[in-house]
Amino acid sequence: MAGQIPQRFIDDLLARTDVVDIVSERVKLKKTGRNHSGLCPFHQEKSPSFTVSADKQFYHCFGCGAHGNALRFLMEYDRLAFPEAVEQLAARLGLDVPREGQDDPHQQFRERKRKEGVNLLELAASFFRERMKMPEGRQARDYLDQRGLSPEVVREFGIGFAPAEWEALRHHLGEHGISEAVQIEYGLLVHREDSGRMYDRFRDRVMFPIRDIRGRTVAFGGRVLGDGKPKYLNSPETPVFHKGRELYGLYEARQAHSRLERVVIVEGYMDVVALAQFGIRNAVATLGTATTEDHLSRLFRVVDEVVFCFDGDRAGRQAADRALRTALPMMIDGRQARFLFLPEGEDPDTLVRREGADGFADRVTCASPLSEFLFEQAAQGRDLGHIEERERYASQVLDAIGQLPDGMLKSLLLTELSRRTGVDQSSFESIMLRHSGAAQQAPADSSQPLPAGEPLPAPNEAVGQGGSLGLMARALQLLVHEPGLVERLPDNDNWCALDQPDARLCYQVVRLLKAGGYRSAQVLLAHFHGTPEGERLAELARRQPLVPKEVRGAELENWVSYFQRHRQQRSPQDEYDALLARSRAGETLSQQERQRLSELLMELKG
Repeated sequence: MAGQIPQRFIDDLLARTDVVDIVSERVKLKKTGRNHSGLCPFHQEKSPSFTVSADKQFYHCFGCGAHGNALRFLMEYDRLAFPEAVEQLAARLGLDVPREGQDDPHQQFRERKRKEGVNLLELAASFFRERMKMPEGRQARDYLDQRGLSPEVVREFGIGFAPAEWEALRHHLGEHGISEAVQIEYGLLVHREDSGRMYDRFRDRVMFPIRDIRGRTVAFGGRVLGDGKPKYLNSPETPVFHKGRELYGLYEARQAHSRLERVVIVEGYMDVVALAQFGIRNAVATLGTATTEDHLSRLFRVVDEVVFCFDGDRAGRQAADRALRTALPMMIDGRQARFLFLPEGEDPDTLVRREGADGFADRVTCASPLSEFLFEQAAQGRDLGHIEERERYASQVLDAIGQLPDGMLKSLLLTELSRRTGVDQSSFESIMLRHSGAAQQAPADSSQPLPAGEPLPAPNEAVGQGGSLGLMARALQLLVHEPGLVERLPDNDNWCALDQPDARLCYQVVRLLKAGGYRSAQVLLAHFHGTPEGERLAELARRQPLVPKEVRGAELENWVSYFQRHRQQRSPQDEYDALLARSRAGETLSQQERQRLSELLMELKG
């Protein structure tokens, strides 16, 4: 894991960045006095209430309260994680982002390997583009012309040509001082163990560079021009390329849209490029593999809606079922997944040419929501007039619902299943509770705090992967999902019982939210990115609170009252012993905890 970005670099980056430039690239601004104003990009409005101050390097919306600096704007508007936003600002200034711990030899080695690989692959991409222009690239150019691709689209996607010679790229890279070992490591050169022969992996192919989120070439896909096999060939896994994470066309889609709302996942390179040719600039493709959780995690950081596009045949239905299973655990409230099945014998490339951009866009708009596809899949091939078949149908749907995070979608699907089967919803809820085990049942009554005299749980109860949350974790979970609730907390933070699991993290989160005025869960998570605390907060963010949104503020106040009562009931000696035991066990106490330990010691001695 890369080290954290030093605060001094972030401060320097913000000092050298003009927030007006960042915002004006995405929002139409008009100068009004010393400030700039425009329509807020974070909520719907007709009269401008959004201002950007060049003096204060700050933006603020008087309508919805959105505010912050250039980094925060990038995170909120472009939906970037904190490190990505820093990388983007640094790239504008031609700066490399340092990481703490880079004096570690292992970290330096990893960074050097990544830069080495990216530089090598960019050099290869340039070679392929140049060969496309030469006489030997005529066949490749003709192929792209036949597919209806304009020179502008070819240039935008960086499409090139790998010549038919066995060692053309090898010799080119060798002239630039790239060793054969490095070419092999990054998937450009093949070494045959049996004969010892080495040759270019990609030959006589149209080359599609695969770019990461920053636009750096990390791999290639090649489409053969002759009768060679395979028809499409991808780079192997390398130190900079993992096919289960990267998506072809995502970088280009983000470049084409100031703010993406929806992404369509298609099968291949040509589907993405052909749709782009017709003005549909939000398509991406997986790289010879099924859609993974990493793919969806990356997409849901950029958009709220993902549309899976499949062939309408049996294989397409099976692929859609796998995609459904992958998506279910990630469908927190606010996210959408839909399923589009194409007519038999068609793919996005052929369909958009036949029906045009509007026709294809209409099909995307009419794609089946996840809920409908789930019920449809379960009913496939079943006669629901028979009780046994209806039982299997309900069981399959119930199993899928059980994979969803707690939230509104889960509740609505249970209600719909009850309507479609005629079985009372409470029966399904009871079945799900029995299947989830005793550990899963504990949160069911979490809407009410424990009575004042009831003991707090032991530390191991607080972590509970998928099980019950500890008491302090429940309060922390509410703050993660709704950081604005910090305004309902008392000025004094001593209600965070420091000897309880998650209390130390809760204290840090409260102090951060109060000091920074942050009201975005994404910004909160970004501050802890790359740390064990960040992983814990991400885990709480994935789990939906069981109490309704409208009563979460009152719920948090109830928990605070409970913790305050519990702290008053504990003797100073008990609190002192608990903190001292943690210190003697080798745990590093926070500054607040050390101060509290000193206060308790003075109190006990006094």
